[in-house]
Amino acid sequence: MNKQKLEKAIYAAAHLTGSFKLRSGQVSNQYFDKFQFESNPKLLSAIAKELTALLPQDTEIIAGIELGGIPIATALSLATGLPVVFVRKEAKTYGTCKLAEGVDIRGKRVCIIEDVVTTGGQIRLSAKALAGYGAKLDAVLCVIERGQSGRTNLEQDGLTLVSLFQMGQAEVRTLQ
Repeated sequence: MNKQKLEKAIYAAAHLTGSFKLRSGQVSNQYFDKFQFESNPKLLSAIAKELTALLPQDTEIIAGIELGGIPIATALSLATGLPVVFVRKEAKTYGTCKLAEGVDIRGKRVCIIEDVVTTGGQIRLSAKALAGYGAKLDAVLCVIERGQSGRTNLEQDGLTLVSLFQMGQAEVRTLQ
Protein backbone atom coordinates (compact mmCIF):
# COMPACT_ATOMS: atom_id res chain seq x y z
CA MET A 1 0.00 0.00 0.00
CA ASN A 2 1.50 3.37 -0.95
CA LYS A 3 1.36 6.41 1.34
CA GLN A 4 -1.60 8.01 -0.44
CA LYS A 5 -3.68 4.80 -0.21
CA LEU A 6 -2.65 4.43 3.43
CA GLU A 7 -3.84 7.96 4.17
CA LYS A 8 -7.23 7.21 2.63
CA ALA A 9 -7.48 3.86 4.42
CA ILE A 10 -6.70 5.45 7.80
CA TYR A 11 -9.30 8.14 7.21
CA ALA A 12 -11.90 5.59 6.07
CA ALA A 13 -11.27 3.44 9.16
CA ALA A 14 -11.04 6.19 11.78
CA HIS A 15 -13.41 8.95 10.63
CA LEU A 16 -16.79 8.35 12.26
CA THR A 17 -20.03 10.24 12.01
CA GLY A 18 -22.83 10.35 14.58
CA SER A 19 -23.07 12.16 17.90
CA PHE A 20 -19.89 12.24 20.00
CA LYS A 21 -19.08 13.99 23.25
CA LEU A 22 -15.57 15.40 23.00
CA ARG A 23 -13.01 15.79 25.79
CA SER A 24 -13.89 19.50 25.87
CA GLY A 25 -17.50 18.58 26.69
CA GLN A 26 -18.76 19.78 23.32
CA VAL A 27 -20.78 17.50 21.09
CA SER A 28 -19.64 16.86 17.52
CA ASN A 29 -21.20 15.01 14.61
CA GLN A 30 -17.73 13.76 13.59
CA TYR A 31 -15.02 11.91 15.46
CA PHE A 32 -11.58 10.56 14.56
CA ASP A 33 -11.12 7.23 16.39
CA LYS A 34 -7.41 6.45 16.21
CA PHE A 35 -7.91 3.02 17.73
CA GLN A 36 -9.67 1.96 14.54
CA PHE A 37 -6.40 2.12 12.61
CA GLU A 38 -4.24 0.96 15.52
CA SER A 39 -6.25 -2.23 15.92
CA ASN A 40 -6.25 -3.09 12.22
CA PRO A 41 -3.27 -5.38 11.42
CA LYS A 42 -3.09 -4.41 7.74
CA LEU A 43 -3.11 -0.71 8.49
CA LEU A 44 -0.73 -1.12 11.42
CA SER A 45 1.73 -3.03 9.24
CA ALA A 46 1.53 -0.41 6.48
CA ILE A 47 2.02 2.37 9.04
CA ALA A 48 5.11 0.62 10.44
CA LYS A 49 6.53 0.24 6.93
CA GLU A 50 6.12 3.98 6.27
CA LEU A 51 7.49 4.98 9.69
CA THR A 52 10.55 2.77 9.18
CA ALA A 53 11.76 5.17 6.51
CA LEU A 54 11.34 8.12 8.91
CA LEU A 55 13.12 6.51 11.88
CA PRO A 56 16.46 8.22 12.65
CA GLN A 57 19.40 6.02 11.61
CA ASP A 58 21.01 6.10 15.06
CA THR A 59 17.92 4.84 16.91
CA GLU A 60 18.75 2.01 19.30
CA ILE A 61 15.41 1.65 21.10
CA ILE A 62 11.83 2.51 20.17
CA ALA A 63 9.66 3.89 22.99
CA GLY A 64 5.87 3.64 22.72
CA ILE A 65 3.88 6.05 24.89
CA GLU A 66 0.89 4.59 26.76
CA LEU A 67 -1.66 3.84 25.29
CA GLY A 68 -1.85 4.75 21.63
CA GLY A 69 1.90 4.71 20.96
CA ILE A 70 2.31 1.14 22.14
CA PRO A 71 0.75 -0.71 19.17
CA ILE A 72 2.55 1.60 16.72
CA ALA A 73 5.89 1.08 18.50
CA THR A 74 5.37 -2.68 18.64
CA ALA A 75 4.65 -2.85 14.91
CA LEU A 76 7.69 -0.66 14.21
CA SER A 77 9.85 -2.89 16.39
CA LEU A 78 8.71 -5.94 14.42
CA ALA A 79 9.38 -4.13 11.12
CA THR A 80 12.88 -2.94 12.10
CA GLY A 81 14.14 -5.54 14.56
CA LEU A 82 14.83 -2.79 17.11
CA PRO A 83 13.90 -3.39 20.75
CA VAL A 84 10.90 -1.56 22.15
CA VAL A 85 10.02 -0.18 25.57
CA PHE A 86 6.52 0.62 26.75
CA VAL A 87 6.35 3.95 28.55
CA ARG A 88 3.77 4.35 31.29
CA LYS A 89 2.25 7.72 32.11
CA GLU A 90 3.75 7.22 35.55
CA ALA A 91 5.95 4.54 37.08
CA LYS A 92 4.03 1.74 38.70
CA THR A 93 4.23 1.59 42.48
CA TYR A 94 4.76 -2.15 42.80
CA GLY A 95 7.00 -4.87 41.40
CA THR A 96 9.85 -3.35 39.41
CA CYS A 97 8.39 0.18 39.78
CA LYS A 98 9.42 0.98 36.20
CA LEU A 99 8.29 3.83 34.01
CA ALA A 100 9.62 2.18 30.84
CA GLU A 101 8.92 -1.54 30.61
CA GLY A 102 11.34 -3.57 28.51
CA VAL A 103 15.06 -3.30 27.80
CA ASP A 104 17.42 -0.95 29.64
CA ILE A 105 17.39 2.55 28.11
CA ARG A 106 20.40 4.00 29.94
CA GLY A 107 22.84 5.58 27.52
CA LYS A 108 20.78 4.45 24.50
CA ARG A 109 19.45 6.59 21.64
CA VAL A 110 15.67 6.35 22.09
CA CYS A 111 13.04 7.45 19.57
CA ILE A 112 9.62 8.18 21.06
CA ILE A 113 6.61 6.87 19.14
CA GLU A 114 3.09 8.27 19.44
CA ASP A 115 -0.08 7.77 17.44
CA VAL A 116 -1.50 11.30 17.37
CA VAL A 117 0.24 14.48 18.56
CA THR A 118 -1.93 17.45 19.46
CA THR A 119 -0.14 19.53 22.12
CA GLY A 120 2.69 17.10 22.90
CA GLY A 121 2.01 17.38 26.64
CA GLN A 122 2.32 13.70 27.53
CA ILE A 123 5.33 13.27 25.24
CA ARG A 124 7.10 16.13 27.01
CA LEU A 125 6.44 14.59 30.41
CA SER A 126 7.52 11.14 29.25
CA ALA A 127 10.64 12.47 27.52
CA LYS A 128 11.73 14.28 30.67
CA ALA A 129 11.21 11.11 32.71
CA LEU A 130 13.04 8.93 30.15
CA ALA A 131 15.97 11.37 30.13
CA GLY A 132 16.02 11.09 33.91
CA TYR A 133 16.57 7.35 33.46
CA GLY A 134 19.52 8.06 31.14
CA ALA A 135 17.90 7.82 27.69
CA LYS A 136 19.32 9.95 24.88
CA LEU A 137 16.37 11.64 23.18
CA ASP A 138 15.93 13.97 20.25
CA ALA A 139 13.32 12.47 17.91
CA VAL A 140 9.59 11.82 18.14
CA LEU A 141 7.72 9.96 15.39
CA CYS A 142 3.95 10.07 15.11
CA VAL A 143 1.34 8.82 12.70
CA ILE A 144 -0.80 11.98 12.75
CA GLU A 145 0.12 15.52 13.75
CA ARG A 146 -2.90 17.63 14.71
CA GLY A 147 -1.80 21.24 14.22
CA GLN A 148 1.37 23.18 14.98
CA SER A 149 1.23 23.48 18.78
CA GLY A 150 2.59 19.99 19.47
CA ARG A 151 5.57 20.54 17.19
CA THR A 152 6.28 23.94 18.75
CA ASN A 153 6.04 22.58 22.29
CA LEU A 154 8.32 19.63 21.55
CA GLU A 155 10.90 21.87 19.86
CA GLN A 156 11.03 23.95 23.05
CA ASP A 157 12.28 20.80 24.76
CA GLY A 158 14.85 20.05 22.05
CA LEU A 159 12.76 17.31 20.43
CA THR A 160 12.20 17.02 16.68
CA LEU A 161 8.75 15.84 15.61
CA VAL A 162 8.48 13.80 12.42
CA SER A 163 4.93 12.98 11.36
CA LEU A 164 3.68 10.57 8.75
CA PHE A 165 0.52 12.64 8.17
CA GLN A 166 -0.84 16.02 9.24
CA MET A 167 -4.47 16.88 9.88
CA GLY A 168 -6.00 19.99 8.42
CA GLN A 169 -7.10 22.96 10.43
CA ALA A 170 -10.66 21.67 10.91
CA GLU A 171 -11.37 19.49 13.95
CA VAL A 172 -11.71 16.42 11.77
CA ARG A 173 -11.07 16.38 8.06
CA THR A 174 -9.11 14.46 5.52
CA LEU A 175 -5.46 14.01 6.35
CA GLN A 176 -3.08 16.05 4.20
